[in-house]
Amino acid sequence: MITIKLNNSDISVEENTTVAASILSSGVDAFRRSVSGEVRGPLCGMGVCFECRVTIDGVRHQRSCTTLVADGMEIITDE
Repeated sequence: MITIKLNNSDISVEENTTVAASILSSGVDAFRRSVSGEVRGPLCGMGVCFECRVTIDGVRHQRSCTTLVADGMEIITDE
């Protein structure tokens, strides 16, 4: 298990888990919002649709479904 920071809270997740799976398993389903304010989250799960974008270690618009967690990683969603 490793520790990541999700929306300023520490959570433990299994190593080699995608960021998207880690976020969903923590109970968060609002990854981002569309320009009209609608909640968005993973759709395709393979990096094609870009609906799962979050901020990872200060870099905005990172695809969470294709990124593996790393110890100490900081993730921000539009929850």
